[in-house]
Amino acid sequence: MNSRVQTLISLTLVGGALVAVALGWRRGDAQEAQGGMEGHDHAAMTAGAGTLKPVVLDAEAARRIGVTYATVERRILTRYVQTVGSVVYDETRLANVNPKVEGWVEKLHVDFTGAPVQAGQPLMEVYSPALVSAQEELILAARLAREAGAGRASENAGTLLSAARRRLSYWDVPEETIRAIEERGTPTKTLTLRAPASGMVVEKSVVEGDRIMPGMTLYRIADLSRVWIEGEVFEKDLAAVKVGQGVVAFFEAYPGESFTGRVTYVYPTVSVQSRTGRVRVELANPGLRVKPGMYAQLTLDVPPTEPTLVVPADAVVETGQRTLVFVVDGSGALLPREIRTGIRSGRLVEVLSGLAEGDRVVSSAAFLVDAESNLGTMTGGMDAPGEMDMGGMDHSTMDHSNH
Repeated sequence: MNSRVQTLISLTLVGGALVAVALGWRRGDAQEAQGGMEGHDHAAMTAGAGTLKPVVLDAEAARRIGVTYATVERRILTRYVQTVGSVVYDETRLANVNPKVEGWVEKLHVDFTGAPVQAGQPLMEVYSPALVSAQEELILAARLAREAGAGRASENAGTLLSAARRRLSYWDVPEETIRAIEERGTPTKTLTLRAPASGMVVEKSVVEGDRIMPGMTLYRIADLSRVWIEGEVFEKDLAAVKVGQGVVAFFEAYPGESFTGRVTYVYPTVSVQSRTGRVRVELANPGLRVKPGMYAQLTLDVPPTEPTLVVPADAVVETGQRTLVFVVDGSGALLPREIRTGIRSGRLVEVLSGLAEGDRVVSSAAFLVDAESNLGTMTGGMDAPGEMDMGGMDHSTMDHSNH
């Protein structure tokens, strides 16, 4: 009994192996045949991919799929570049208040950020031992100059007086203050630091009692009567942006209101990440209504071009490798034609080459016509070359299938 079972198992295993070998042979043959067919089809498709077929549409088919036509004509294109930006300080109108001597702040006259100041306005009273010593030297030199007689002594006294005055002036002590010290004949404990320019305090980093050191930035003053807007312009629009160009700015804070400025600088670099270039717009700011940090929408005026050939934007088909339009020939067929385009303005596209004035092109549903032209190429003329009868599409077949 056991021997019979073993014999059956052996026969089964041998039979399965033979079947597997036979299936492997057939699969290999099929793959070879399929590989040959794929290679043949690929070659045929490659050979036909470069040429699109003309498309013939009757009036009913064109109406059904929404095909309309337009005439190539010459027009002056009006173009605008729109972008966004943010308001920043005019860097040419910023001033820092930095002491040149060590000392202590005895009193602040301007004690909060945002305070408006005028050039020459007192900012703080500073006590500095070095300033007191310099005042005493000035007073002594002035006395010697008054008491010195003629000759070399007078010259030496004058030299000392000039040096004492110059030392104080190098520390930003005003000339009128120096003259007052000479006339008074006594030093003052503190000297006044004054605003170097008019504007608004946008940074303040000192309080009363602070010790200050040379080079510290105590105040930053910005003149906001004119501001900058830093805008981002797409790389494709950079060629249309020039210095001196007019700009209209809109702000959410003032709906329905516009502000005019001009481009004063186009930065020489482009951001790798955003593919945009920066432009600087200068804007007058009477009443200080526009504030740094505001978000702005910008419209840049681009000078109009000379009259140029244009077609509707919907007529242009971008394939990734070519730019096409479909031209109506004398027989009514739609012929694919490669063109080269220029700038876009609204719904119009400039045509640099490939078309002539007066040509009629498909202006809508061009992508459907392109699809049919590609289908005619792929089928290689299985139907009548380039014909598409959308109106009488296999009615007999559909009726037969219904029966």
